[in-house]
Amino acid sequence: SWDIFFRNTNAGAPPGTAYQSPLPLSRGSLAAVAHAQSLVEAQPNVDKLVEDHLAVQSLIRAYQIRGHHVAQLDPLGILDADLDSSVPADIISSTDKLDLAVFKERLRMLTVGGFYGLDESDLDKVFHLPTTTFIGGQESALPLREIIRRLEMAYCQHIGVEFMFINDLEQCQWIRQKFETPGIMQFTNEEKRTLLARLVRSTRFEEFLQRKWSSEKRFGLEGCEVLIPALKTIIDKSSENGVDYVIMGMPHRGRLNVLANVIRKELEQIFCQFDSKLEAADEGSGDVKYHLGMYHRRINRVTDRNITLSLVANPSHLEAADPVVMGKTKAEQFYCGDTEGKKVMSILLHGDAAFAGQGIVYETFHLSDLPSYTTHGTVHVVVNNQIGFTTDPRMARSSPYPTDVARVVNAPIFHVNSDDPEAVMYVCKVAAEWRSTFHKDVVVDLVCYRRNGHNEMDEPMFTQPLMYKQIRKQKPVLQKYAELLVSQGVVNQPEYEEEISKYDKICEEAFARSKDEKILHIKHWLDSPWPGFFTLDGQPRSMSCPSTGLTEDILTHIGNVASSVPVENFTIHGGLSRILKTRGEMVKNRTVDWALAEYMAFGSLLKEGIHIRLSGQDVERGTFSHRHHVLHDQNVDKRTCIPMNHLWPNQAPYTVCNSSLSEYGVLGFELGFAMASPNALVLWEAQFGDFHNTAQCIIDQFICPGQAKWVRQNGIVLLLPHGMEGMGPEHSSARPERFLQMCNDDPDVLPDLKEANFDINQLYDCNWVVVNCSTPGNFFHVLRRQILLPFRKPLIIFTPKSLLRHPEARSSFDEMLPGTHFQRVIPEDGPAAQNPENVKRLLFCTGKVYYDLTRERKARDMVGQVAITRIEQLSPFPFDLLLKEVQKYPNAELAWCQEEHKNQGYYDYVKPRLRTTISRAKPVWYAGRDPAAAPATGNKKTHLTELQRLLDTAFDLDVFKNFS
Repeated sequence: SWDIFFRNTNAGAPPGTAYQSPLPLSRGSLAAVAHAQSLVEAQPNVDKLVEDHLAVQSLIRAYQIRGHHVAQLDPLGILDADLDSSVPADIISSTDKLDLAVFKERLRMLTVGGFYGLDESDLDKVFHLPTTTFIGGQESALPLREIIRRLEMAYCQHIGVEFMFINDLEQCQWIRQKFETPGIMQFTNEEKRTLLARLVRSTRFEEFLQRKWSSEKRFGLEGCEVLIPALKTIIDKSSENGVDYVIMGMPHRGRLNVLANVIRKELEQIFCQFDSKLEAADEGSGDVKYHLGMYHRRINRVTDRNITLSLVANPSHLEAADPVVMGKTKAEQFYCGDTEGKKVMSILLHGDAAFAGQGIVYETFHLSDLPSYTTHGTVHVVVNNQIGFTTDPRMARSSPYPTDVARVVNAPIFHVNSDDPEAVMYVCKVAAEWRSTFHKDVVVDLVCYRRNGHNEMDEPMFTQPLMYKQIRKQKPVLQKYAELLVSQGVVNQPEYEEEISKYDKICEEAFARSKDEKILHIKHWLDSPWPGFFTLDGQPRSMSCPSTGLTEDILTHIGNVASSVPVENFTIHGGLSRILKTRGEMVKNRTVDWALAEYMAFGSLLKEGIHIRLSGQDVERGTFSHRHHVLHDQNVDKRTCIPMNHLWPNQAPYTVCNSSLSEYGVLGFELGFAMASPNALVLWEAQFGDFHNTAQCIIDQFICPGQAKWVRQNGIVLLLPHGMEGMGPEHSSARPERFLQMCNDDPDVLPDLKEANFDINQLYDCNWVVVNCSTPGNFFHVLRRQILLPFRKPLIIFTPKSLLRHPEARSSFDEMLPGTHFQRVIPEDGPAAQNPENVKRLLFCTGKVYYDLTRERKARDMVGQVAITRIEQLSPFPFDLLLKEVQKYPNAELAWCQEEHKNQGYYDYVKPRLRTTISRAKPVWYAGRDPAAAPATGNKKTHLTELQRLLDTAFDLDVFKNFS
């Protein structure tokens, strides 16, 4: 009873008062508390005993909660890592934050009738230790003086542990045991020598680069050289626990060192990057050396097990690679059947300013425990320079530590002074064990300094004079640790110098070999190779694409499953029953709408062994309630059914998952997932296309230029609902103009239209594909083409909203049978096409506006005078097909019609390319909304007025005569 009583006592409860638990207690605990309180009330001597034990319990708990605030974390000794110079009032500390006089006064205040109600004589009194501490080791009771000393050793030295916010007793006990057990942080002489050798490599690598290229930016690791042995310790321990694939993401600082000494990239490949005469290879535009990634499989020398290491390439946008690493890790786990994260894991490196300042860190943390996104724990390592570029931490964050964001997912946070290499190694070992044991995130905060400026050319004394005066006095950690080991007799001075000479020789020999490197091959820096997909020299195995059509039997089978519930005793919503019945009728009539076309594309690819993953906000049902890929039993909570996974006996799995309300994080995650394998269709759907701009960084830095920068193909598909339908400025536009502006084709150059496989070559040369389908059948084909192509390109699809249920937006099975393909252009097929000489205007358009135009044309009885051609694939631009269309209508004037405003949409992209197509023989007129700042009006009447005005312009055959 006493033990339960003490164990459940609140830290802040005033002595002598009745215990009140903030959490529900078990019946046994309540009985124990009642018994203890009755003893207190009945017996004064027991009252004092209980008060003293409660005081000791409170003291222990205070150290566990707040000991990190007085830990000696700053290697410079000038800052407090938690931005708070005060010492918690309930901790007795003799650390450097308190001088001797202050310490004695604090001791007197807290003991002699003070905070804990203990007498000074109690310091030598023996107290029974509660079960919530391990400071006793094999002893169950200790004098108060020894209790305080051991608590200080555990929580107030070079390691600060934040964990008491975790609401799981087992996890808290696990951490207490790791840090409180006396003598637990011991290293063998062999481990110390290994640590020294790793520090030698880390330090001498940077010194070598500084000697050879003193005026080059390299974003060196000086001041945190301990990062290299830290990472290697995490990898060693993880490998020992069964991990055989580690995926890493990191910013630029220390990246070359990590590539050299952790990934083990050939040194000559790194050194040749500094050669200004190094020629770029043909492929891609490349990237600076401290952004490049790497993939390497090697033997881990500590565990003698194979380990694969992948460092993901990243832009300068700090933390942007975080969700990408998570997605790639999730994919690798998925493909090897690692459902618990025991084989594949991720390590993310961060800077202190970015970790606190970049919102994507928070978004990524909130993916960490979601069923379809969890990677079963990531080890986060923060290189805490205690400074941003030039910004002081006190100006860079409001939280005490830069790592406080990790508390939102109850991740333990281990702060450690990076000038104590053994403390760092121990913390990293514990972090790896935590991840292996609990499969949850953990943070290691390496409190260090930055010996140089933001880069080697930068002068930090402008803004941090006092800090950098101290840094210039600071002895490097290698020198400190070497002196310590020599004094301990672990190594002698000649052995230490020999270790340095050995690595210096390795660097010099690699430097000599690097001079033979004349061409930079970016593919040597590939972070995600796809074995077997390309030829040995990285080329597509063919330059053709088979038909994307299917047999009628397959279409019918998929349609029947899509319109049924393949699980017995499963009650669906009445409204959904009607939807499924409508689908069944469409299948009987050999037609498909948008949802059914998507179903057939997905289902057929699953049959062919292609994994499909559809992710985004509300994608399971669909924003517009059209998809319904996950059925919910109306009578049994959380019972669901995914009919798509009941199509074929040996089909690939289909993953459809509602995401958190995040665009940046989730799109980055799906991009990373798509990196892992070319044999998967990975799609991200925006709730509305308008919302993709909060993920603009992923689009601009990864998806658009990824192949050019890093020779990394990616087949991710973006589904962006788009259409001007009177829903206001935030629910109308997926901003197609932005995607088209970033296309890499030249608007003024007409390609060789007679080239064999012209359309496939165009796709191969482009940086991404942009389409706006007007029929379900074409949507079906473009999804299947994405996988059947012999290479991978990102696919941007502007998807419809009103067309999802538009009675005319239907496709026949005939448009999807064997021999059919995706139509880059859908030409006019009505009366105008029968008598092309009589056509006075040829309208080009894309997407939904086609249905507005055909309705208006019919109403005006102009079906023979105006031809309407739909451009389904906007980029790469279908020069060849559009030239045929223009030549078909020799007497027609040309106009581009769009529902978007003139400075938005497609006009600025299409017009110069159409002009190039016709050798600028005719003008290309515009019919659409006027330029505007907002994408759409919020007034329904104004919306309809604008629509009618653009239709009037499109069909007024005299409107452009005054401009001729």
